[in-house]
Amino acid sequence: MDFKNKRILVYRWNAYNYLDICQTFAAFGFEMDIIEQHLPSYDEDAAFSARLMEALRQKDYDFVFTVNYFGVVSDTCEQFGIPYVSWSCDSPLISMYHESVFHACNYIFLFDKSSFLFFKALGVRNIWHLPLAVDTGRICHVLGEAADLKLYENDISFVGSLYERNTYDRLAPTLPEYLRGYFDCAVEAQMNVSGGNLLEPLLTDEICGELQQYYRLEKTGRSFSDLRLIFATTVLGFKVAKEQRSSYLLHLAKKFPVSIYTNSNANALLRVAYRGSLDYWTQMPKVFYGSRINLNFTIPNIKSGIPLRVWDILGAGGFVMTNYQPELELFFELDKDLVVFENTDELEKKAAYYLGHEKERMEIAQNGHEKVRQLHSYRQRMTQMLELLKG
Repeated sequence: MDFKNKRILVYRWNAYNYLDICQTFAAFGFEMDIIEQHLPSYDEDAAFSARLMEALRQKDYDFVFTVNYFGVVSDTCEQFGIPYVSWSCDSPLISMYHESVFHACNYIFLFDKSSFLFFKALGVRNIWHLPLAVDTGRICHVLGEAADLKLYENDISFVGSLYERNTYDRLAPTLPEYLRGYFDCAVEAQMNVSGGNLLEPLLTDEICGELQQYYRLEKTGRSFSDLRLIFATTVLGFKVAKEQRSSYLLHLAKKFPVSIYTNSNANALLRVAYRGSLDYWTQMPKVFYGSRINLNFTIPNIKSGIPLRVWDILGAGGFVMTNYQPELELFFELDKDLVVFENTDELEKKAAYYLGHEKERMEIAQNGHEKVRQLHSYRQRMTQMLELLKG
């Protein structure tokens, strides 16, 4: 791919990292045109496709870019013979289980290595593993200009969703006792596993056959996703996240001051201090900087990768305690750059230890911050991306 005019067309939705990505493209000298439009379907949308076609007729673009993958964008780019570049921030991307993923126009970057390996083995061309990143310069500027940092100080905090409005809780009363019991056990089993995903293997052909009577799978004719994937991800995965996050927070709150920042309903979290929701750009870095311990709970749908929350905490100079993810050891030294826990007991013991060892906690936070500043910036990630595109 030869960047002659250095002009790209970006379809932008409400992903948190768009601003950092677009600012990095601008720093590289790209001119950008932005399209924003709600898409009821990621696979097919005649009105959006027509709008995208008109834009591609008007100007000569080097490529079209999106955060996450959209089949409707790929189809249009394939028709016009223009490269389509996507970088994931969610996993798995159900939208990638679509015939368009095999188009020659695609250049796909996935932050979860297990997902990358799956699609690579499936025969998808031009696909790479590219972890997420953080703009420490932007975050440090926010912190340096802030006069209200004391308002965001916490002993232990968690920023994120509680998934209290999940499909499983609505579906469970309609299921026969046997199926409901089986799924409840699957959720419990997954909650006791760190760094692995049991949900899909537990959805056997026999279980899926029975489930079809109670759960309707809606997909387009060109999708090759199946009931096992959809149910494990969008139903059981969210249920596990709800139970796991609530359990961890309630357990910690029995012994330590714990705060939560969320859009979710946190009324059930007794003793956990509800601090409201946050603006990602102006407030969230202050919480990460001001909390002595920042928690990360990775939803089991992300099988190996490191979620954006971890990068953002480290970018703000915060101390991270996270569940184990296989890719953590590819980029960090455990207990030197960040701290990992495997279960509730270990979470409690390590929280007590680091609340009582301030110097060691601050050294780990500083190590993690320096590592992401030096090695994991958007500029470094996207330099790698552009070099791969040229190659």
